[in-house]
Amino acid sequence: MSDESAKPVRYEERDSLAIVTLNRPDKLNTLTEAMVQGVADAIDAATASADVRAVVLRGEGRVFTAGYDLVATGAAGWSSPYDAPSVEPRPGAWDPVRDYQFMNHNVERFMKIWHCPKPVIGEIHGFAVGGATDLVLCCDQLFMAEDAFIGYAPSRIFGTPTTMIWVYRLGLEHAKQFLLTGQAIDAATALRIGLVSEVLPAAELSAHVENYAERFKHIPANQLALNKLLINQAFENMGLRTTQLLGTLFDGVTRHTEEAYRWAESFREKGFREVIRERDAPFGDYGERKRK
Repeated sequence: MSDESAKPVRYEERDSLAIVTLNRPDKLNTLTEAMVQGVADAIDAATASADVRAVVLRGEGRVFTAGYDLVATGAAGWSSPYDAPSVEPRPGAWDPVRDYQFMNHNVERFMKIWHCPKPVIGEIHGFAVGGATDLVLCCDQLFMAEDAFIGYAPSRIFGTPTTMIWVYRLGLEHAKQFLLTGQAIDAATALRIGLVSEVLPAAELSAHVENYAERFKHIPANQLALNKLLINQAFENMGLRTTQLLGTLFDGVTRHTEEAYRWAESFREKGFREVIRERDAPFGDYGERKRK
């Protein structure tokens, strides 16, 4: 096994493309510190490469990613560039500034996709749920397998989107429709509401995305960078940064309510899968394999 194949995020340059692959298929590509940093490093490498004209972001195995790994990692498992003197906390105490700093560190790394001067194409197969949407919605365009779905089920308990690009990609009505309930969005619906560019049979998705992305090599790199900057700044002028600040702070709040404590504590009693099943059962949309 090569060193690259063993990494949690694989990076490959192929002709004019950088292929970035989430590579933890046995854990449904759930996001850990190493994976988030791996994506950030890969985007930096693609940005620095004169040969790369576009980037494809995809997942190994049967799904794109099932979001944050809530079982293997907690707040202590994530890095943060922030530290400051503090008193020894009492049991159950929550420091909102420290919480914001470590979650915002993830937001900043996800947003490298947004800031990359080269087009980044997200390829969704299986599903992209929970924290995965904070990552994949930073892409410039999304292509989706016809049997895939996307959604932010943590809206029901234990989270708010941190990059919070949902509202800017969907508009008011659909953002409320899918974020107030955490409703899963199938591929046909995602195409209808303008969340994705194209929907294809799963077997054809990767080849089509690569063929599409290769077209960018025929456009001057500075032209692509300027047009991406122009589009992005329009959304930044609509308050994207403030929304991300609030979304990241509110995410911490939702994880430290009494309801959230009891919900997380029930993992030990019932097991993670059963707790997730009970959360989603009243809505009838995610099912056994659809979880954060």
